[in-house]
Amino acid sequence: MTVKAFAVSDVGRRRETNEDSFLLEQGQGLFAVADGMGGHAAGEVASRLAIDTLKEALQRDAPGRSLGTTDEAGNWLREAVIEANRRIWDSIRVHEERRGMGTTVVALLRAGDDAIIGHVGDSRLYLLRGGALHRMTSDHSWVNEQVKLGLLSDEEAQRHPMRNIVTRALGSRPDVVVDLVTAGVVPGDVFVLCSDGLNTMLSDDEIREILEFHRDDPEAASTALVHAANLRGGEDNVTVVVIGF
Repeated sequence: MTVKAFAVSDVGRRRETNEDSFLLEQGQGLFAVADGMGGHAAGEVASRLAIDTLKEALQRDAPGRSLGTTDEAGNWLREAVIEANRRIWDSIRVHEERRGMGTTVVALLRAGDDAIIGHVGDSRLYLLRGGALHRMTSDHSWVNEQVKLGLLSDEEAQRHPMRNIVTRALGSRPDVVVDLVTAGVVPGDVFVLCSDGLNTMLSDDEIREILEFHRDDPEAASTALVHAANLRGGEDNVTVVVIGF
């Protein structure tokens, strides 16, 4: 299957710095978004460490070749994210001024006809297939826990004042649990990785409509999604990676 991908990252309308980072390794089939937190540029450091670790691990372990079977590739992705967490944790221990920094991460690794999705935090991955948008990740956040308990609706969670509180992130502790999901890929699939600067500004239906309109053009789709989030208020950095199969 031919793969087309494009990424856009924008500071938004309310922030002075962009603490998001992304990875676009189309040849090796690895894509990721990291949303840093911590202020004083520490969030930017954390997200960049996460992305750099994934990229360096890919160059070290799979230069120009496959990472093995789907199970082996999934294990590789989990270990790469764990390595990123370790590097961020070590950086905090060495640099006292970075205490409190951390980052989310969501990644997609292609393994043959499968897509392996790994994530920590509240950055998301969506799949557009057959006109329907599927949320492939479950936010590690306080508001999502309330949604699961039936105490908040999705709409209430989207605008809740505590929506930015994550319950799992890289750098918050020396070890981390990485959620993995494997999805078969079929021609026409469109995957979207994003920081929460997108989905706190736009509903899933709005994201679906924009993707449908630009479903054959990842560059136009990612640009339109970021533009729409900024038009809605752009309250946070927004980063979008769109991958078309």
